[in-house]
Amino acid sequence: MVEDLIRPTRGGRPAGRPAPAVLPSALRASLGLVAALAALVVLVLGVLYAGDTGPGAVDAWIQSAVDGAGPPWRHVALAVDFLGEPLGAAVLTGAVVTGCLLVRWPRAAVLAVAGPGLTVGTTMLLKPLVGRTIHGDDNLSYPSGHTAFLTAFVLVVALLVAGRRGLGGAAGTSLVLGAALVAGAAMGWAQVVLGAHYPTDALGGWCTALAVTPATAWLVDAGRPRHR
Repeated sequence: MVEDLIRPTRGGRPAGRPAPAVLPSALRASLGLVAALAALVVLVLGVLYAGDTGPGAVDAWIQSAVDGAGPPWRHVALAVDFLGEPLGAAVLTGAVVTGCLLVRWPRAAVLAVAGPGLTVGTTMLLKPLVGRTIHGDDNLSYPSGHTAFLTAFVLVVALLVAGRRGLGGAAGTSLVLGAALVAGAAMGWAQVVLGAHYPTDALGGWCTALAVTPATAWLVDAGRPRHR
């Protein structure tokens, strides 16, 4: 998807035409509904697990299914986990920002930073409010910041690809939500395998990204000039 983003259009963008919206208009209604539902899930899970220091029934069931992953799978999990670490996140974000600037789409570059940044910031605000911990009272776990970051990052890239290609309706929505689902599932799995989060923490992080990122894209578009 990054290659699709940085591939220049034939002959460049015609003079006088503004850059496409970072939140395609055809996707606003569907993603707005998804964002509202995701925010509700984050709230409900936060209330259910507030102050908990151990896994719930669903967490224990999922953890038992992935428990005992051998060295090869742990190496894969560590590689995925690195994408949510500061260095890995900086590399991913820098690559997309560079691509956006190369195609002269500065608002997309803003979203590439603001979308994941505000999403992770939201998880940092929620963690002390919910107070759920893992492996000790100092390790706040809900929602998962790693899962939130990678989901938000991939969601941003998918939105930009949909905007560049003019995808809307079912095709655009499927691309954006499918990419976010794959990213969230991969990072959530890695966090559970490594024992860094409970499965419901990962679900909360995924939903946080689905709630915050489309709203951030809408705000970035709010100041977009309609005519140049």
